[in-house]
Amino acid sequence: MSVRELVVLGTASQVPTRHRNHNGYLLRWDGEGILFDPGEGTQRQMLRAGVAAHDLNRICVTHFHGDHALGLPGVIQRINLDQVPHEITAHYPKSGQRFFERLQYATPYRATVFITEGPVAGDGVLAKTPSYTLEARRLSHSVETYGYRIVEPDGRRMLPERLAAHGIKGPDVGRIQREGSLGGVPLDAVSEVRRGQRFAFVMDTRLCDGVYALAEGCDMLVIESTFLDEDEQLAVEHGHLTAGQAARVARDGGVRHLVLTHFSQRYTDPEEFERQARAAGYDGELTVAHDLLRVPVPKRR
Repeated sequence: MSVRELVVLGTASQVPTRHRNHNGYLLRWDGEGILFDPGEGTQRQMLRAGVAAHDLNRICVTHFHGDHALGLPGVIQRINLDQVPHEITAHYPKSGQRFFERLQYATPYRATVFITEGPVAGDGVLAKTPSYTLEARRLSHSVETYGYRIVEPDGRRMLPERLAAHGIKGPDVGRIQREGSLGGVPLDAVSEVRRGQRFAFVMDTRLCDGVYALAEGCDMLVIESTFLDEDEQLAVEHGHLTAGQAARVARDGGVRHLVLTHFSQRYTDPEEFERQARAAGYDGELTVAHDLLRVPVPKRR
């Protein structure tokens, strides 16, 4: 059975707190695991969450500030210690190549696994698999930063009542799917397009075109809301979003499930992020993330 869920490994911005580890998020997408922004302590959080190095297929780093990347040495060394047998690809801003190399070889270890490097140099498609296309868009922060978007290919949903009306049943259902028509009946007459699922990951950015492009039409949007709305000027100065701004992006983009995260240590009441997001007009599913939470990607409509 395929599983699509977000495993939250950490939710703190800049510095960890007693209750929040540095950033870290694993997206389980069918048989693959995509690790986003492994901050310091991610390897231990993986253990607590029941995530193994063998579960990883890709690592996506938005930028090289420490709270988003200082967990890379431990994660990479664990991949090597456990001798993960399959390919693992790392995506990160190309301008930070030197940082990736320093983190990858921060200390000596026995290298048993080759990490495929997939640096990001601009907007566009990074990878295509049968299950998804991985895209990147440039964001607006104090250093070069990219957000990531996963798009499942559209499929087709067979309509039982139309199949029955045309007398198509049993093995013939598979035939018309494979061949596109059967006995003069086109596939379009007995099926409809099943829109592929969409997931986006947006960290450390001001409002910009990239934020809106990544969020558009997503089933799940994981997005930073470092500040509350009363500190919007601080957010702009430091290249971040407020809860209200993130919620309006989700509202305008038709996001089905909004996950707020990356919280400043200055705030102690997580419910205020939800109140401000609702006040901004977002009425879809809403999660204020906390460490070790699991959030299922919404089922297809």
